[in-house]
Amino acid sequence: MYKKLLASAGIGSAEVDTQLTNERLRPGDILQGKVVIKGGRIEQKVDKINLFVMTEALRERNDRKHYENIVLHRFALNESFLIGVGETKVIDFEFPLPIHTPPTINRTRAWIQTGLDIPQAIDPNDRDYLQVAPHKWMDTCLQALTNELAFELKKVDMEYSDHHGYIQEFEFRPLKEFKADLDELEAVFLLQEDRIEIVLQVDRKAKGLRSLFAEALDMDEHNVRITILESEMEQGTLYVAKRLKDVISQYIEN
Repeated sequence: MYKKLLASAGIGSAEVDTQLTNERLRPGDILQGKVVIKGGRIEQKVDKINLFVMTEALRERNDRKHYENIVLHRFALNESFLIGVGETKVIDFEFPLPIHTPPTINRTRAWIQTGLDIPQAIDPNDRDYLQVAPHKWMDTCLQALTNELAFELKKVDMEYSDHHGYIQEFEFRPLKEFKADLDELEAVFLLQEDRIEIVLQVDRKAKGLRSLFAEALDMDEHNVRITILESEMEQGTLYVAKRLKDVISQYIEN
């Protein structure tokens, strides 16, 4: 009875260790690995194994900002089973990394968190970090902005969003063509199965007294949403750069 009480409190209960085969990948790639479960001091029933794709985003509450964990995807492994005293079970898994998984740029983190569902017990958990490169469409957009339009990537932030759960915001500084007209450009990339939506915030430089007043009131910022279909993305970086340049140019004061 004493051992059962300890196990129900998480002491001497089963342990779980997830081992990833490929922690470097892009959204849409197949994540592979195995979950190793080691039995504790008593036989226990495991209802299921949960694998969570996680990230974190900055959220403001009561005028204070803190990072909050966000579940991007949950993958459940097999049905319930018994794990004996000291027994080891190994379960292989694979599933596609969701296309909306953010790339791990700057402070952005993504990881797999594992938990065992054990009745009357504290779930042991296991965290394994991923190195996520940008989705191929996002990468094309980033190359268009940095290589073709000469914007420098300054900062990447993850922020909480009521509608999307989170947004990953990219902040750019113009180096050449747009340097005289823009202070900065902010971009959010929203991926879907057949398209990418780009939300741009164009922050113009103040020119003259009227523009100074507009800047003070944040009226010098323009938000625009662009949709680029999969068929258009296949036309490559130069096509995307032209689309972005045409849109940005519309919001520059001559």
